[in-house]
Amino acid sequence: MSNSTILTLQNNIKKFRKEKGITQLKLSIMTGLSKDYIAAIECGRRVPSVKRLILIASKLNIEIYKFFI
Repeated sequence: MSNSTILTLQNNIKKFRKEKGITQLKLSIMTGLSKDYIAAIECGRRVPSVKRLILIASKLNIEIYKFFI
């Protein structure tokens, strides 16, 4: 993935999470992923796998493609 794609991804995950009123801790509980991992995605230190993106999108009740636009 290009740097701009990663930046878009991290910003959109954070944006949708906040729009839903969900904290990083709550999203971590909902997904079974650690809070540190969620924070690392949002800060651009980690890039999640497709499987984890699907999981996050489903818990945020959005379509996965919206992370990339």
